Amino acid sequence: MTRPVSGNSTAPALVAVVVANAALAFGPLFVRVADTGPVAAAFWRMALAVPVLAAIAIATRRPAAGDAPSRRMWLFVALAGVAFAADLGTWHLGILHTTMANATLLGNSATFLFPLWGFLVARAWPTRMQGVALLLAAAGAGLLMGRSYQLDPRHLAGDLLCVVAGVLYALYFILMSDVRRALAPWPALALSSLASLLPLLGYALLLGERVVPGHWTPLIALAVVCQLIGQGCMIYALGRLSPLVIGLALLIQPAVAAAVGWVGFGEALGAPDFVGIAMIAAALVLVRDPRRDATKPPPANPVPEEMR
Repeated sequence: MTRPVSGNSTAPALVAVVVANAALAFGPLFVRVADTGPVAAAFWRMALAVPVLAAIAIATRRPAAGDAPSRRMWLFVALAGVAFAADLGTWHLGILHTTMANATLLGNSATFLFPLWGFLVARAWPTRMQGVALLLAAAGAGLLMGRSYQLDPRHLAGDLLCVVAGVLYALYFILMSDVRRALAPWPALALSSLASLLPLLGYALLLGERVVPGHWTPLIALAVVCQLIGQGCMIYALGRLSPLVIGLALLIQPAVAAAVGWVGFGEALGAPDFVGIAMIAAALVLVRDPRRDATKPPPANPVPEEMR
């Protein structure tokens, strides 16, 4: 029988999800300064990261435990890659037509969709404390958008694209949570990243974007910071933390992105934004009380320790 996950054993995963979201928040900055099209930037994010991810996956490979990966797993890897390609392509287009705070917050609407999926799978309602955390997070997210969230014609198209991207991001998480039951983090991320390359390249060419950059620095930074560090830490955490914690942690991204937008693009923050950040932090604390974690039953089909 698998033992319940203790608070201490999930501490590295909690650190990883915080690092992941802080790193991923810089994505809009790198996309804005890249001299390729926004979807082409997403293609290079994956193309530059895939060889490194493959090398790490091979170097950290361990003897297989249990059954070999099934056809269903390979299908889910392929679908996850396509979903992530659609997410990135749509989100990168939206980044150029709205504020950084809006792009990151709306692009992470998986904040609420992924936990809801977790509750549906578990066939359980949120506890009272989880419900309070979700309400706090929702209120904080609304405040974080502050004055920048208006149905402004200049932002509406970008906002809608980012909402679509958020739904696709939730689908990616759902598929990858299943993949992580069969694969360790680095092979899972390497394979899903590889599966996203052709869809992204085709999307960029279809839009007539400039694909070959004149300056590589923003694209290399995008690949290293967002794909290797950000998604690498995220996929590791995905195998260890509940959908609720992963979902609420996504709200770290708009907090960091709002600060970057403030410093780099003059997208000023006000008092409501800082209150929103504090409410998000409080929501994360509420769902990470180790005393409650210690009493939780283990998840169904837990990821074997050697696969993590």
